[in-house]
Amino acid sequence: MTPTEHTYAGPALPPDLDEAVHRCLVAGFDGTTTVPDTLKRLIDRGLGGVILFTRNVRDAQQVRELTDALRDFRPDLLVAIDNEGGGIGHLVSAGAPEVPGSFALGVVDDTRLTALCADALAGHLTSLGITASYAPVADLQHHPLNPIVRTRSFGADPQLVSRHLRAWITATEARGVASCAKHFPGHGGTVTDSHHDVAVDPRAYDELDLDPFRAAIAVGVPMLMSAHVVFPALDPDRPATLSPRILSGLLRDELGFDGVLVSDALEMKAIADSYGEAAGARLALEAGADQVIVAVPDLGVTVGCRDAVLDAVGSGALPAERVREAAERVRRLAERYAAPVASGAIARWDSGAGLEAARRAVRTPAPHVRGAHVVDLFPPPHPALNWGGEDLLTEVRALDPTATGTVVTQAPADVAGLAAEILRRAEDAPLVVATYDAELHPWQAALRGALLAGRTDVVRVSTGLPDGGAVCSYGRGRVNLRAMAEALVCVA
Repeated sequence: MTPTEHTYAGPALPPDLDEAVHRCLVAGFDGTTTVPDTLKRLIDRGLGGVILFTRNVRDAQQVRELTDALRDFRPDLLVAIDNEGGGIGHLVSAGAPEVPGSFALGVVDDTRLTALCADALAGHLTSLGITASYAPVADLQHHPLNPIVRTRSFGADPQLVSRHLRAWITATEARGVASCAKHFPGHGGTVTDSHHDVAVDPRAYDELDLDPFRAAIAVGVPMLMSAHVVFPALDPDRPATLSPRILSGLLRDELGFDGVLVSDALEMKAIADSYGEAAGARLALEAGADQVIVAVPDLGVTVGCRDAVLDAVGSGALPAERVREAAERVRRLAERYAAPVASGAIARWDSGAGLEAARRAVRTPAPHVRGAHVVDLFPPPHPALNWGGEDLLTEVRALDPTATGTVVTQAPADVAGLAAEILRRAEDAPLVVATYDAELHPWQAALRGALLAGRTDVVRVSTGLPDGGAVCSYGRGRVNLRAMAEALVCVA
């Protein structure tokens, strides 16, 4: 027993109900080759699923051995991962196919390519024994200051997003992998990242972004993920993850979704700081969720959530039938998706589709520069998304070894001084200045402005959403940056 592990001390539940409670949990954990004892005990009692992160990944063979070991404990255990492509890079070291983020796919607007990229990701998952993917993002990116959706979305047009969702979900399903449209009923209308605080979408009901979720439900998406976002037009008191009005009323009764509804991670501050993970687990299940994710590797947090649910069921505060209903949905999902496809039956995927899509997304002609000084400005990687910190300079130098450059990942103490130093380093070479969502990071705009004041011939690049007249890659995944480097260096 780990020091942080709790034990439930309440009245014992019937074995089938105890198992039902455990089916409603998805746990994160530490380890690449061994399964922690606490996790083994949870699996033995019926744990519904595990979620893998970069911390669980060393290489492809190791991941497959780990997923096989997990299923040796319980064959109907769902093994899941966030696998959106683009900058979500948990499986890079396991040879993940390189595909751009969803926004670039939406810019290209070729559903054939979107399906090929989704197929590549899902095919790779099957080779690793992972059969559930918490993707795609169904949110619309229409608020310019939204800090978390951005290039993870297919775009702002609900019809465009809907058709790419259908292509993605259908391709993933064909591989025998469960997809999950997220974050219901939409995270794109907020200016707060729910990883850090409670997010609020103040719009009226008829302005909310429900159409993509309707499209996902209509095409048979097996899972939806809830948003830790408050929608005053629907429920002014609770975020969607904890709201019966939203999960049971809107999603189940109005939209008719009968698949597995899974919560976003309970340790996100929108839930953890206001309710606590344990209370969040109980309230989410009570509201209509079927599984709750506890992604932190400290299994004591997961056990604490489990104990809170056991206690609520034992006391009658959480109806046993609600838990049985949720567990039955999870059981049906596992029956369909838990067992991985046999290795010999896995068809190859198109490994070039991602680069083709990324190239086609770079639509504004880029001035061709060789021997350039490339200035790449971007913030540190988001800890939850695990974008790997790839930079444009590296991709440019792979094609043009004469290029030089400067990479800046945090606000400089002296913007004017750094700008002067960069201009000195660049001398008479072409100067490329790349920013990543500069409207969210004022230091980037300030440094870019100082460089533009010193040089009138700067080639402006955006590696996030469109930014004025800059050449745009629509994402910072490695394949996006490679496509941008090709455009700058003029590689056909």
